[in-house]
Amino acid sequence: MSVPCLAIVVFSGLLLLSALIRLVQAVAGRESRCDIGCSKTIGSREIQEDFYQVVRGREGLLAVLADGMGKELGGKIAARKVTEVFAELFQEYNALDHPFYFFQKAFQTANREVLKLFEDGRGSAVASVVMLRESPIRGEYPQMYYAIVGNVRVAVLRNGELIPVGSGHTINVLAQDKYYSGDITREDALALLNVNRIYNYMGRDNFKDIEFYDTPVQLKKDDVVVLMSDGIYEGMEWKELEEYLNRPARSQQLAFDVIEHINRKTEDKDNAGIVLLRVGELL
Repeated sequence: MSVPCLAIVVFSGLLLLSALIRLVQAVAGRESRCDIGCSKTIGSREIQEDFYQVVRGREGLLAVLADGMGKELGGKIAARKVTEVFAELFQEYNALDHPFYFFQKAFQTANREVLKLFEDGRGSAVASVVMLRESPIRGEYPQMYYAIVGNVRVAVLRNGELIPVGSGHTINVLAQDKYYSGDITREDALALLNVNRIYNYMGRDNFKDIEFYDTPVQLKKDDVVVLMSDGIYEGMEWKELEEYLNRPARSQQLAFDVIEHINRKTEDKDNAGIVLLRVGELL
């Protein structure tokens, strides 16, 4: 057999193998389409401190949105480093086999890396991370695991309603939790409720526990997972955001539309970033 003929045979074999793998995955119900949209704006600030990454893996995908804080370029560098750490570790390890271990390792690693960059505390970052794991059960859509440090929010749009998940690491949320657990008085809680300062972030020596739920959220067709920085949910009404996300358009267009809405505001605008993951048909 000549070399060209051999090359054609090998190439045809690879195409057939790829088709068989896709067929097995479809029959097993292990893969679903996911329409992704990402966008951000610098707002009225001089430095963009919101960064995101979406990484596809063998059994699912990871999305991370980080919001930096700090002097000069500190926040920008810290947020970018956080997204890089998560993307690298997700590609190196079987993150979806042990989600809690992965989240712990990744957040602690990101915290150490930020501390290495800024020994004087000039840079720090908060972040939310979502992993979608393809279900091993035939006909089921992906399961969502998520973890939060700080005030980057996660929500799920389902049946037209945008439902927040996780509370976020801010002083006012902490006050409510402490009050309900009986650790502080009603008066102390009320005094703290107007304080929206972040109490947990990456870039601190005494980094606290992450907000994580080991029971995954079972997603359904047409669910939209939303990651958003405070420039989004403080820059527009929740109902407005809900209305935008219910529009009949691709996720990328919806992400652009939300950011354009933020940009049209005339008052002082913060950085704003949004990531959308829409669950589609099973392949």
